[in-house]
Amino acid sequence: MRFLLGYGSCGIASGADFVLEGLNEVLKSTEYSVEKVGCNGLCFAEPIVEIIDDNGNSTLYGRLDKESAKVLAEGVLKGEMPEGNKFTDAELNFLNSQKRIVLSGCGKVNPESIDSYISMGGYNAFRKALEMGSDKIIEEIKASGLRGRGGAGFPTHFKWQSAKNSQSDEKYVVCNADEGDPGAFMDRAVLEGDPHRVLEGMMIAGIAIGAKMGIIYVRAEYPLAVKRLQLAINELREKKLLGKNILNSGFDFDFSIMMGAGAFVCGEETALLASLGGNRGMPVTKPPFPAQKGFRKQPTNINNVETFANVSWIIENGGSSFAEMGTENSKGTKVFALAGRVKRGGLVEVPMGITIEKIVFDICGGIIDDADVKAVQMGGPSGGCIPKDMLSTPIDYESIAKTGAIMGSGGMVVMDENTCMVDMAKFFMDFTSKESCGKCVPCRIGTTRMLEILERIVDGKGTEGDIDTLMELAESIKTGALCGLGNSAPNPVLTTIKYFKDEYLAHINEKKCPAKKCTSLISYTIDEELCKGCSLCSRKCPNNAISGEIKKPFSINSELCIRCGQCIATCKFGAIKIESGVK
Repeated sequence: MRFLLGYGSCGIASGADFVLEGLNEVLKSTEYSVEKVGCNGLCFAEPIVEIIDDNGNSTLYGRLDKESAKVLAEGVLKGEMPEGNKFTDAELNFLNSQKRIVLSGCGKVNPESIDSYISMGGYNAFRKALEMGSDKIIEEIKASGLRGRGGAGFPTHFKWQSAKNSQSDEKYVVCNADEGDPGAFMDRAVLEGDPHRVLEGMMIAGIAIGAKMGIIYVRAEYPLAVKRLQLAINELREKKLLGKNILNSGFDFDFSIMMGAGAFVCGEETALLASLGGNRGMPVTKPPFPAQKGFRKQPTNINNVETFANVSWIIENGGSSFAEMGTENSKGTKVFALAGRVKRGGLVEVPMGITIEKIVFDICGGIIDDADVKAVQMGGPSGGCIPKDMLSTPIDYESIAKTGAIMGSGGMVVMDENTCMVDMAKFFMDFTSKESCGKCVPCRIGTTRMLEILERIVDGKGTEGDIDTLMELAESIKTGALCGLGNSAPNPVLTTIKYFKDEYLAHINEKKCPAKKCTSLISYTIDEELCKGCSLCSRKCPNNAISGEIKKPFSINSELCIRCGQCIATCKFGAIKIESGVK
């Protein structure tokens, strides 16, 4: 009998330590112990415990606390599988509908034990790659059709071949783990839950291009990922799988970790390289490409976490097996982080070609409170908003690009009917303008001017011509910016104007927010028939905008009301209403 506790960042934040205490109190005098594993992707139900019996049968329990964990452990020791906190069939469909390669070890393998990883076939692909040699490795990667999972979808084999062809005795393999998209947490979960899978992929890349050093550039905001990566590297050294002449193969390789300071622009490969070199993270023009002149001006191959996490599976199972999944031009699987107004948020790995609609509704259970879906933001702040009537779009690089969005690293933010799309565009533009490195004028000034216009619009001060100005600025930035951040920064604005122009017009011409979210364009009123005169709302109002007599309907002074929402949260009778427009 095994007790697997989800101990990734999401599990710990949800109370996994209390669950651990409860389990240990019951198991301390038995032969059983709790195994800490990474997040299995079911973030919506953390903390999670998986029970695997002696026959290999698995039962999942979620939303646990210390007491329910004790009840669970006591029941299991009696030979029972308690019904409380057990996952429903609908919730299990979240897992059963996926095809897992990158995430296959997350929630199963102990991320702090190399022996756990090896017991599941870990480093078999590395041993095989040592025998295959550089050319055959790259042939398999080419046959797989693997494209970079960091956003642009550049063919992985082409990068590797370019770095291999560059003549130098000093080459580097760099893992881009600078995951900065709001709502994205794929890389973090993989590094926390199965770090050896990423390291093995990097080591195979090292054989392929002739590199002796791997560098993981990871966000300092991921302390647990950094800790487990360092433990994994230390274990590799102890097993003599790093260093000189590994397994008597003549292959030398080692790792180092570099923590970034959280600059979004450092996800761009040339800015990342500048940061690695101790300089300010600012992009440079290409060519030369990193494969010719990268870290320390030496040939460098850069891929992201998910790309490297696919490599060992491809070498072990063959490129053709990987290519059987997905579409003609987008092979294999893709990991997505589902966030926002979706019922079951978490990590989803599915074959390329599946529709957005299937992920949101069939796998993730639809929208919270069964509200109507309005849009899905794909590609983070560099992506775009895909409207409800286009959610049947298949997920592949070309189809997503046609909508105006991008695949990106895999973030999906689901928005319901109560979302203001103008405010959403403002949110992403605020992010990109602050994250601009400032090197080029189109991005530094253009994003700031676009943000100013959007702020005026949501404040009810928009004017005729603002939409045209936004589009002109957007096109100037896209064509004139130096790097991918600037080139794609206007995407959220362009897609919201394209698909939700009526909301912009309502804000500008009618001074109304149809979604009733922009505080400058809404008003609060009290329904006299529903108000009981309890005075709770008046006592909670921070600006003394509500007045009245006890047991008689109260009223709101619109001039004093700051639309903070305290009154709505307080009222037990649903008497306070939000109206679009200012009174």
